[in-house]
Amino acid sequence: EKQLSLEIGDCSFVDRKYESYRRFLFVLIHLPHTFSLQGVFPASYVHLKEVVIENREGDEVVMSSEMPLVKEVTTTLREWGSIWKQLFVVKTNIQRLMWELMEWRSQLLSGTLPNDEFKELKQKVTSKIDYGNKILELDQVVRDENGNILDPERASVISLFRAHEEATAKINERIKEEQSNVQTDHSGISARIQSSPTHSLYVFVRNFVCRIGEDSELFMSLYDPIKQTIISENYLVRWGSKGFPKEIDMLNNLKVVFTDLGNKDLCRDKIYLICQIVRVGRMDLKETNNKKCTQGLRRPFGVAVMDISDLIKGKIECDEEKQFFIPFFPYLTLFLYPQLPPGLWVTMKALVGDIVQIRKEYPHLVDRSTVVARKLGFPEIIMPGDVRNDIYLTLQGGDFDKYNKTTQKNVEVIMWVCDEEGKNSICLGAGDKAVSEYRSVIYYQVKQPRWMETIKVAVPLEEMHRIHLRFMFRHRSSQESKDKSEKNFAMAFVRLMKDDGTVLQDGLHDLVVFKGDSKRMEDVNCYLSLPSTRHHHGDLHKVATLSRSSSSVSGSGGLSVSSRDSFSISTLVCSTKLTQNVGLLGLLKWRTRPELLRENLEKLKIIDGEEVVKFLQDTLDALFNIMMEHSQTDDYDILVFDALIYIIGLIADRKFQHFNTVLEAYIKQHFSATLAYKKLMSVLKRYLDVSSRGEQCEPILRTLKALEYIFKFIWMLLEQVQILFCICVCLHLRKIYTSIVSLSICPLHSSLTFSFFDSALSVFQGETFQHIQDIVVSLLRIINQTVITMGREHALIVSTCNFAKAPYMTDLPWLKYCRTIFCHLVHSETESMSTPDFLMESFLLFKDLIGKHVYPSDWMAMIMVQNRVFLRAINTYADTMNQKFLNNDDFEVQLWNNYFHLAVAFITQESLQLQHFSPDMVSLALFHYVCVCVCVCVCVCVCLGSHKICFIPGMVGPILEMTLIPEEELRRATIPIFFDMITCEYAHSGNFQKFENEIILKLDHEVEGGGGDEPEYWNIPHLQQPLILLDCAAEKPTLRPQVQHFVSLVKGLLIRLLDYRTVMSDDSRNNRMSCTVNLLNFYKDINREGMYIRYLYKLRDLHLEGENYTEAAYTLLLHSRLLKFESHGSQTQRQLKETLYDTIIDYFDKGKMWEEAITLCKELAEQYENEIFDYELLSKRLEKQAKFYENIMKILRPKPDYFAVGYYGQGYPPFLRNKVFIHRGKEYERREDFQNQLMSQFPSAVRLNITTMPGDDIKNSPLQYIQCFTVQPVLEIPPRLKNKPVPDQIINFYKSNYVQRFHYSRPVRKGPVDPNNEFSMWIERTTFTTVYKLPGILRWFETTLSPLENAIETMESTNEKILTMINQYQADWTLPINPLSMLLNGIVDPAVMGGFAKYEKAFFTEEYNQQHPEDRDKLLRLKDLIAWQIPLLGGGISLHGKRVMDDLRPFHERMEECFKQLKKKVEKEYGVRELPDLDERKSTRPRSMLRSIRQSIISISSLQGSECGTPTKLHADRYHTHICVDIFIYTVTL
Repeated sequence: EKQLSLEIGDCSFVDRKYESYRRFLFVLIHLPHTFSLQGVFPASYVHLKEVVIENREGDEVVMSSEMPLVKEVTTTLREWGSIWKQLFVVKTNIQRLMWELMEWRSQLLSGTLPNDEFKELKQKVTSKIDYGNKILELDQVVRDENGNILDPERASVISLFRAHEEATAKINERIKEEQSNVQTDHSGISARIQSSPTHSLYVFVRNFVCRIGEDSELFMSLYDPIKQTIISENYLVRWGSKGFPKEIDMLNNLKVVFTDLGNKDLCRDKIYLICQIVRVGRMDLKETNNKKCTQGLRRPFGVAVMDISDLIKGKIECDEEKQFFIPFFPYLTLFLYPQLPPGLWVTMKALVGDIVQIRKEYPHLVDRSTVVARKLGFPEIIMPGDVRNDIYLTLQGGDFDKYNKTTQKNVEVIMWVCDEEGKNSICLGAGDKAVSEYRSVIYYQVKQPRWMETIKVAVPLEEMHRIHLRFMFRHRSSQESKDKSEKNFAMAFVRLMKDDGTVLQDGLHDLVVFKGDSKRMEDVNCYLSLPSTRHHHGDLHKVATLSRSSSSVSGSGGLSVSSRDSFSISTLVCSTKLTQNVGLLGLLKWRTRPELLRENLEKLKIIDGEEVVKFLQDTLDALFNIMMEHSQTDDYDILVFDALIYIIGLIADRKFQHFNTVLEAYIKQHFSATLAYKKLMSVLKRYLDVSSRGEQCEPILRTLKALEYIFKFIWMLLEQVQILFCICVCLHLRKIYTSIVSLSICPLHSSLTFSFFDSALSVFQGETFQHIQDIVVSLLRIINQTVITMGREHALIVSTCNFAKAPYMTDLPWLKYCRTIFCHLVHSETESMSTPDFLMESFLLFKDLIGKHVYPSDWMAMIMVQNRVFLRAINTYADTMNQKFLNNDDFEVQLWNNYFHLAVAFITQESLQLQHFSPDMVSLALFHYVCVCVCVCVCVCVCLGSHKICFIPGMVGPILEMTLIPEEELRRATIPIFFDMITCEYAHSGNFQKFENEIILKLDHEVEGGGGDEPEYWNIPHLQQPLILLDCAAEKPTLRPQVQHFVSLVKGLLIRLLDYRTVMSDDSRNNRMSCTVNLLNFYKDINREGMYIRYLYKLRDLHLEGENYTEAAYTLLLHSRLLKFESHGSQTQRQLKETLYDTIIDYFDKGKMWEEAITLCKELAEQYENEIFDYELLSKRLEKQAKFYENIMKILRPKPDYFAVGYYGQGYPPFLRNKVFIHRGKEYERREDFQNQLMSQFPSAVRLNITTMPGDDIKNSPLQYIQCFTVQPVLEIPPRLKNKPVPDQIINFYKSNYVQRFHYSRPVRKGPVDPNNEFSMWIERTTFTTVYKLPGILRWFETTLSPLENAIETMESTNEKILTMINQYQADWTLPINPLSMLLNGIVDPAVMGGFAKYEKAFFTEEYNQQHPEDRDKLLRLKDLIAWQIPLLGGGISLHGKRVMDDLRPFHERMEECFKQLKKKVEKEYGVRELPDLDERKSTRPRSMLRSIRQSIISISSLQGSECGTPTKLHADRYHTHICVDIFIYTVTL
């Protein structure tokens, strides 16, 4: 079995376990998603896990039985790990995220977490994963409300889309919070807290430390110190005199949640938690005789205050166990515990959500016993069904005269909630039981007490109209005996409801204080008819009466008004049933005054919006009840409809946008007016008809904005009514949509229509289907047209596209109906739309949606659902077109062409490219590929028949784009289409020239644009294994040669294009130039003039970027030579050539190449003088030519240096690898500067400090090596200047220009140093010959040589190696014999030999001599080297025989026998060569022998594909250039 290579954490499926022959345990496994990849792995490294097997559509799916969340964390960590390695040098917090996930994964695997902690940890894990995926630009994961991943196969499209929207919003909030690290925005609120409309504060009272000695009451509340107002209800804790709660059961359970707080509350500058302490007992703590003192008096004691602004705004994260100490500030100086500071110990935590939400999310903190203290006022969102009827009353203050007393009174206020019969009920604070009366705090001898005590009045709604509040004022004495004799000295009252039915207005109320008999003050009949406030808006007579002195009031029952006393209160009504607005009350209770209904409906529009949304449910109920109870008339239809539009528009306002959820909840849970749809649709259609006629319709704009909710009301009806009712609704809808289509506004609300159909069609049957079909027919085409023209940035594009794709979906129940409708559309024609027109628009729509996704790129689940929709559509289109548009009479070329472009666009879309997919998604993408490919192949290869020629060459490009996708199976499916096209065109025209031209053109564009991949993965055939295309051509012998030529052509082009694409993003301009030259030469060789010229100008642009004007001129010169001046030629061509010449001359002038510029000037002058006779242009040209001559003689032109550059090592691209180039330097450019520039292009390259050719170890190294040294150009004097007195200015130009040969000389020492001649020196001169003369279209050209020269170099190297080793072994007899044995045996043994035998077959033939007569000298040189190898081998074998050991004697004898046979053959063929006695270890060898042996020709490997057609190009045999090395021996004797 094959052994697999796995990494830690890889998942695999175990097939079986077995024991090997070495008793090692192995398991036979295969990897998921690659079932063909099987092999063995050591069993000790494999951890087995339990799995579950699911049956999905007949296929068994093996899944791990681990918790899904654990599996997700594991997969995420693996994916992030690979990315983290790539981002290691980038500052990112991914490492921290991974550590947190690993820690949480351990906690999940432990299985010891309680349920609430598990839910909290799950939320943290999923939030962290989603955040990490976002910052790493991975696909977004969508989840349900429980945090589980949604399965796109099982979720509806709408629910999946909504889930993506919600996930995006949550992730953006999470990113905002993470990036700010709980930094705050301008309001100081953390992003996490600000995202929720409702907030709460959890407070746990741990202890109250204060020595009072009496019972006390602790009133805790939230307070705004800036506005000096209480924010919340009081939380009341009754504390005993012994330092414990009075109810011992409440010990360690004093918990409260201050809820209903909104974002506006959190935006307050300061928020305090205050605790007011009231002691209950004696008047004065200093009194010692408790028996004589009055007990039960409520006296102010002190207050504890803490600033909790940062805590409640989320700036400070509070642990649930952290305790805060709130210091206590006493009212008077007291005796407290000396060892402990007085104050409160509390635990606090800011919670997000309302009471229902926090009880669910924090059950360990908030349970049913936790007290809830609501906000003084409404929350920002009042949900339907949230009934509240609370009145908060605050005792503000009073002013009481002492009358006949010597000191001020100790006033106590006693309050009752009374009805006409005297019943009462009061609530002092949250957490306390209701009481029958309320007694205020007593301030000792204060004339103007300010109580500022807030209490809640809880009264049943049905009794509100009979309830009033009564206040009794009593002086309290500190002595019990005196206190018993004290009676109530005054009273006040106030009604909770006015005579008009509205509730008491919020704000301050100055009450009338009455005096009289105590019993009469308690009799409701004595005072209830009197005015209660000083600013009462009642009877003027009563007001005048109140202004008198304290005389009896008429009809007062003996009570009189006290003008010397005053008392004020403030009220706040928090009721969802009682309003303070008369107009709104009239609408809510419209049945009591039906004659005012029209007026009240009109008044609704001027009522304050806050009051309307406060009573949203009741207002909507009233409007729909009016509709229902007036169903037989239309008197109020428009008024009710306008009122409904006003309310919907009010909620759409930014100020009340958080009430959207309230309206949604009302529609889903409370709306039940089943017949309202008639009225709604009737008025809606009336407005639409008026507007469509062009008449003025003022409400139409507001109506269209509210159309979404109008349809939602209708939608909810469909879930409540019977089938017959649905048919009636649909009939109305058909009329409405007819009006909508006439206005062309349907795309504005396609999303709501989509949702409407989702519900409606689930109950539609029978006749209803026909009506829905009519609606879809009316809408679909206009939606298609709108999507095509709508910009992708449009706010409604996503909703519109969702509806546009509806007919192709099948995962929602009603969408089966839509698909049936669609099939009906494409198979039938109507008066307004023919089938071809509909298909054309649909093709354009889908192609536009594929090319420009409306969804964000990380919504991969949604994009794949969309792709499934596209796939269904493409298949449906194929069936329809095969049935209706294949006959000759009905064949639509443009229709089929658009269909093919749609299919190709689907396959080549960015979101389906496999390199972007995880392994789980690859199979799904392949399925899409295969389905569409099969569809296209069937259509092209089978169905089209004789019509195929219509799509050549038009469809070549799109199918090529599909073929360039790097997926082998896809290519196997698409490349046969090419052969079918080749066959079709060949049968039609006798060749496939159009196809070939289009392939070359499109291949250039596609690969340059990023398509394609490395050649080894491309399925256009290799030379070694002609694959698909040649296999297809095997059955057609007449086509096979042409197909083979085409395959080799495309392969050569693709290799060059891939090199070009690779370097285009490179910083090295030289590399880009080299690849550009390779491509333009290729196009020139295959006669593709257009592509050739295109790359000429690309090369020109590169030269201009580097200010290489001379090279740019030579480049344009190639284009100009394709044009002609002939008089019978095109005038445009002449003009173009003249323009090119002008440009080239300017470039040559800038490059100081005036000799070339003069040549072109002469050519133009010839045309002006003898062809077109334009003497004016001639004179200008001659002036410029004269200027160039003058420049040659007067302007100094620095000589550029030339540098030989070698690129060695496998780390270079193929066009540089192990090649040598001659570079032309710039003016005054030193070698050091040029070399530094080279090193900057290849920063990882190693600089070689040698000038000789490196060995194979460097050439084969995976690294990069650069060799650079200066060479001298060899002057080649033009024939016209030879043997003539030429000025130096002229001849100096040719010393560094028009050069092709270069010399490099270096001193070398050969042999041992002669003590008698220290100055013996060898000079080694290397000659480099370039392919083209310099300068040219590049600033460098490469040096190349022929295979024959390579053979010569190899033989020289081998002979030199033999001679060197013989010298070494003669000099040192201690060297081991093995290296010499291996060298000699590798040459002489026929089993391993083959060196020059291959040369004989390749070069020593008559055919080669005839084809290459210029190589005669080189062939003789090679033969001479072969002949010289025999005496060298003989000397080596002789030396080996002297050194070999006895155990290797048979080996030596075998080698001698082989050498005898080799020597006999070589001496017969190439002659006999003899060496001097090798035993003489002196350096005085014959110089002729040294020259013969050591003189060598150094060769450089040829560079394929670098041919460049320049103006100085030599004939074909000159492609093979060489570098000659001459060795001179100088002997200097002193």
